[in-house]
Amino acid sequence: MSTSAPSTSTVTVGIPGLSIEEVVAVARHGAPVALDPVALEEVERSRAIVDGLAADPNPHYGISTGFGALATTFIAADRRAQLQASLVRSHAAGSGAEVEREVVRALMLLRLSTLMTGRTGVCRATVETYAAILNAGITPVVREYGSLGCSGDLAPLAHCALVAMGEGEVRTADGELVDAGAALAAEGISPLQLGEKEGLALINGTDGMLGMLALAITDLRLLLTTADLAASMSVEGLMGTDAVFAADLQALRPQRGQALAAANFRTALAGSPIVASHAGPEDGRVQDAYSLRCAPQVHGAARDTVAHAESVADAELASAVDNPVLTTDGRVESNGNFHGAPVAYVLDFLAIAAADVASMSERRTDRFLDRARNQGLPPFLAHEVGVDSGLMIAQYTAAGIVSELKRLAVPASVDSIPSSAMQEDHVSMGWAAARKLRRAIDGLTRVLAIEIMTAGRGLQLRAPLQPGPVTGAIVELIAAEGSVPGEDRFLAPEIERLTELVASGEVLARASAAAETPLR
Repeated sequence: MSTSAPSTSTVTVGIPGLSIEEVVAVARHGAPVALDPVALEEVERSRAIVDGLAADPNPHYGISTGFGALATTFIAADRRAQLQASLVRSHAAGSGAEVEREVVRALMLLRLSTLMTGRTGVCRATVETYAAILNAGITPVVREYGSLGCSGDLAPLAHCALVAMGEGEVRTADGELVDAGAALAAEGISPLQLGEKEGLALINGTDGMLGMLALAITDLRLLLTTADLAASMSVEGLMGTDAVFAADLQALRPQRGQALAAANFRTALAGSPIVASHAGPEDGRVQDAYSLRCAPQVHGAARDTVAHAESVADAELASAVDNPVLTTDGRVESNGNFHGAPVAYVLDFLAIAAADVASMSERRTDRFLDRARNQGLPPFLAHEVGVDSGLMIAQYTAAGIVSELKRLAVPASVDSIPSSAMQEDHVSMGWAAARKLRRAIDGLTRVLAIEIMTAGRGLQLRAPLQPGPVTGAIVELIAAEGSVPGEDRFLAPEIERLTELVASGEVLARASAAAETPLR
């Protein structure tokens, strides 16, 4: 999803960490990456510390010992390369469908970002190889299941590390499924020979769930403003009032997100002949239904949830997540920073917000179809009542999606399944939270598209009364795609096309172009 032309400027990876926008630029839009020279010097300095510890006869976790429940097992120097390679191979144990390209690219980029902090002790060749794979458009095949969200996204990260070793499967830049070794050779990239600690450093991080959080925040920024527009179309088409969105009324409850949403409603409904046609006291209705009157409160709460998620993401993007980690004064210390709880919680919180915004949207869609509540429009917005069903089943589709979104809103982060012989006895399930959030965002997109289709038809049926400039721009857009009143027709392609217009940001872009004040 995108509200503007995607940036493909080179993203420099180093210290400090990446922004959400930079993650999306590389992951979704294929922006190239470059390695910061100053950070590379820190990478080499920390590697020298690891090399020194590798020569120490005393054991150091992850350098000269096994892992997890085998942390007390000392590994002789001549077996350590095998140890690192075996770690990656054994942990690349994912199963299920392939994970989306943008998620895998985000995963790799964020692991590279942590490696470039100089706190992991990897070799310079390792970070250069990860950057080269990203820039070549090579995407490791990562399977959907395999991460418990503690000790990092182990299996997904291991699949990426395996590819850097020249093993496993990848998708080329044009999507062809090929052997990793052949893909690297075609791009002149030498497979990695992992040294002490490197295998561990490549798989210990919250990078998958964090990458999906960055993508979700970007998508929800777009969708929540679009939800304001869809709801404004419904307020207008259902002959609702815009008086409740007044700034002084909203200021009585100074929630930031609510204020932003209400401002969007005022902008979207400004200059509407339909709203003006019933603005006087003779209208007779005292209050609109909650799904109209309270939309800024619900959309605003979702906005505030996204803002909280952004603060968590920003902190995580500035983090060096590995275990053990090299401190700035040269110590190698075990820690628990790989636990995904901070990210998992907000991923679950966002799924709740997405479900609730969609639920309110579906209620507005339903109001349009009920002649007892739609203020004089035909039942189901049908062309010939009785012969035509109109948008009856489009509302069924929205209702079915909302029902699923409610199930997806059940948090994953409250679950925990112990692993590694009870050494890893509490896990975050953050990867699972991220996976279901991606499905929830897709569902929200579709529900909003159905509301826009329904409200657009309702507004067209109000003729000769006309919608305002902002909502009217959306009606013109969807009408040009064939979304107009008329006899029953094959609706599925229309819904899919309007979903694309929402997801791409085209609906928001058209509305923004017609608005006198910016939509936020």
